[in-house]
Amino acid sequence: MAKSKFEYVRDFEVQDTCLQNCWVVVRVDGRNFHRFSEQHKFSKPNDPRALELMNRCAKNVMEEIKDICLAYGQSDEYSFIFHKKSNWYKRRASKFITHVVSQLSSSYVFYWNEFFPEQPILYPPGFDGRVVLYPSVQNLKDYLSWRQADCHINNLYNTVFWALVQKKGLTPAEAQDRLKGTLSGQKNEILFSEFNINYNNEPEMYRKGSVVIWEKVNEISKKVIKVPHLAEEKEVEVCRVRNQPVVLHCDIIGDSFWEDHPDILSCES
Repeated sequence: MAKSKFEYVRDFEVQDTCLQNCWVVVRVDGRNFHRFSEQHKFSKPNDPRALELMNRCAKNVMEEIKDICLAYGQSDEYSFIFHKKSNWYKRRASKFITHVVSQLSSSYVFYWNEFFPEQPILYPPGFDGRVVLYPSVQNLKDYLSWRQADCHINNLYNTVFWALVQKKGLTPAEAQDRLKGTLSGQKNEILFSEFNINYNNEPEMYRKGSVVIWEKVNEISKKVIKVPHLAEEKEVEVCRVRNQPVVLHCDIIGDSFWEDHPDILSCES
């Protein structure tokens, strides 16, 4: 930037460097998605198209920002974890937020037709973001456990609520009043006794959310090569091993996930 008498205005910029040696979490939430889902006729209580679209967007964010070691999403929110050793954009919080939110937002519009081919997008969706720092691995695991527990609580409620509305004919106010003060066991009993639904048999994507991690994947492509001593070409398959973001639907509250994927939080990652 060329120097001028106006350069002093840079002194007004806020220094927002994230504390070193902390896991950086960027959580992105859909803005006013209750209205957005109604306007675009999302299925209730879960629309697999909308959830898969969010997963595709999360994969794109990770493909573009390699410093993200893991992501977890449910409904219209996604949390992206930057490794504690990351020095991406000198750990500036504003860069973390703006890059992640803008990449996910643009991906949502870009991939919309792939998941909603018969539903035109009526207006641009909005997302907000926040940065939270966690100093220890246990703090980070507890954060992710909190988000997955929140997924379970919300999905169980919504599953019963919409069963009462759609299958039993209750109004939303009546269904809300019926569920007021009920515990998870009582909600499960309503599902099973009145609708013959075993909540444990519901898709894991609904009950547990989505986890996106890096995994080595065999990528097969075709390549045209010249055959030695001949004037002809031949098409052959080439296999390469690449790190790619992969979506899982599994429990991350217990130890099994972390024992199976120790490299995610490894200091050598």
